Amino acid sequence: MVKAEAKAAPPEPLAEPTETPPDLSHTWVVAAEIQVESRIASIADFRGSFKTAAGQRVDALEVYCKGCRRPYDEVKGQGCEEKIDNRHLIGGDQSTRKKRKLPPPPRGAEIVPGEKVQRRGINAYMAGVSRPR
Repeated sequence: MVKAEAKAAPPEPLAEPTETPPDLSHTWVVAAEIQVESRIASIADFRGSFKTAAGQRVDALEVYCKGCRRPYDEVKGQGCEEKIDNRHLIGGDQSTRKKRKLPPPPRGAEIVPGEKVQRRGINAYMAGVSRPR
């Protein structure tokens, strides 16, 4: 009687996950000027969108990235800064930026503190504009 020994295949080394580089491509949008009839203008004003005729010529006022809000000519060939760090949209590093100066009150004016405003909870809901106290 011969015993058949089943040899297990040696375990294959696990493949290391390869990191894919982040997608830094821009999302280009075009600010356009389209001449329309008054009927289409009222639809666009009401709905916020409208349909144009096929083959209609559209004048591009500006081409810019939707994410970083930078013009095409300035950033073509570069990564989108909004996907890297969007500090440029908020005025730089907040810890080093100067605080805004409040304008001085007019002469003879006196600042009178108002009552405390409740911003959370049921009392804030009940004290809405449509439900005055």
